[in-house]
Amino acid sequence: MSTPEPLPPAALLRRALGVLTEMAPAAIELGEVFTAAGHELALVGGPVRDAFLGRASADLDFATSASPDETQRLLARWGDAHWDIGKEFGTIGARRFGRDGADDVVVEVTTYRTDEYDPSSRKPLVAFGDTLDGDLSRRDFTVNAMAVRLPDLTFVDPFDGLTDLAAGVLRTPIAPERSFDDDPLRMLRAARFAAQLGFAVEPGTRAAIEQMASRLDIVSAERGQAELTKLLCAASPREGLRVLVDTGMADEVLPELPALRLEIDEHHRHKDVYEHSLIVLDQAIAQETGPGGAVPAPDLVLRLAALLHDIGKPATRRFEAGGGVSFHHHEVVGAKLVAKRLRALKFEKQVVKDVARLVELHLRFHGYGDGAWTDSAVRRYVTDAGPLLERLHRLTRADCTTRNKRKAKRLADAYTDLEQRIAQLREQEELDAIRPDLDGTQIMAILGIAPGREVGQAYQHLLALRMEHGPLGEERATAELRAWWGARQA
Repeated sequence: MSTPEPLPPAALLRRALGVLTEMAPAAIELGEVFTAAGHELALVGGPVRDAFLGRASADLDFATSASPDETQRLLARWGDAHWDIGKEFGTIGARRFGRDGADDVVVEVTTYRTDEYDPSSRKPLVAFGDTLDGDLSRRDFTVNAMAVRLPDLTFVDPFDGLTDLAAGVLRTPIAPERSFDDDPLRMLRAARFAAQLGFAVEPGTRAAIEQMASRLDIVSAERGQAELTKLLCAASPREGLRVLVDTGMADEVLPELPALRLEIDEHHRHKDVYEHSLIVLDQAIAQETGPGGAVPAPDLVLRLAALLHDIGKPATRRFEAGGGVSFHHHEVVGAKLVAKRLRALKFEKQVVKDVARLVELHLRFHGYGDGAWTDSAVRRYVTDAGPLLERLHRLTRADCTTRNKRKAKRLADAYTDLEQRIAQLREQEELDAIRPDLDGTQIMAILGIAPGREVGQAYQHLLALRMEHGPLGEERATAELRAWWGARQA
């Protein structure tokens, strides 16, 4: 997503009115239901912000003066289904099925709140409030602290969020020190919104984050991971990552990232690995595909691998005689570091496994341009990548950030050649499902042996021959098997 065009507040209001008018019928009707029952109802938060940015929200968030019990009663009458899973915090949800081909409408309605926090925990001590302005004061940023009263569509902006929205600025409704002390997760949200919206963090708010970044130690790994995932899956994660690193938050949630800022000596003996990693991330994102493509955007696994592919370099850096710098086996060390960090952040097991494997494989290609690979080497490259091959293609291409145009073209041409050879071999041999020419049942019948370890050894021998020479055919495979077996018995 590009940075929103700098429209003045009046123009933003006109744009928001158009968006709200389109999505308003269900919201206005809900407002009439609450008003008839003697309660206030207002559209709040992200849906209001997005309306000013010219985008309609599928899920609508509301705040009300009604109690949770009364809200539940009114939503049960308005919707086709409702749920009270957030009732402890004053939130009731409901769904109204689409009429006349329209989409379903999903709403969450929360009773006005004035949360108080225990300094040792980010779990709020819920206290219900009685004013909309009080409820908006507990929001994370002013651009999320705007509301539209229903059913009359009256705009409410007690903290001048519209001005901040027009300027593309993130600022807290109350003193940032108090806001972040109440809920440190809001600091991570600043980085996430910088990535999602392209907004800058207001200097006072940024200073407070720099001073209070260590407060993130009370945020659960799961919540930190959720914010990091949203940041990375934004259209332009770079600015959010810069906020994380420059304010010190990354030291708390992803310390391997700022560690990439290796010193650049006066002889420029190696690249700035941190800046290189951000460029690789940008270039990997540019290679993601549409919904029907091989790597649909946003692809979290590819983005994590691109960002973290070099995190083994700080631990493996060595200054060589003659002024060179080496990072031997940084891909192996990096794969272990990636797996450890992503597990600590509670990422899903498959995500951890896939990202670590891509990091481990990301240098494999770099021997290809130095000499022709055999068909066996190409088969092993494909087999080792497995279902990650399309991502590995994109990560490898993205990892070229040299300014030397001739070198960049040589690398790109070499990888194109490798992809063409893979395609040719795939067409010839169905590479994705390489198997020996004989299966276990045939092996046992030919050798006259029962199931056991020797069958597996024979299978692996035939698989190695298959990888080395391509399809053998049943007759030759049988001969090779008998020869192998005879040598073992000699």
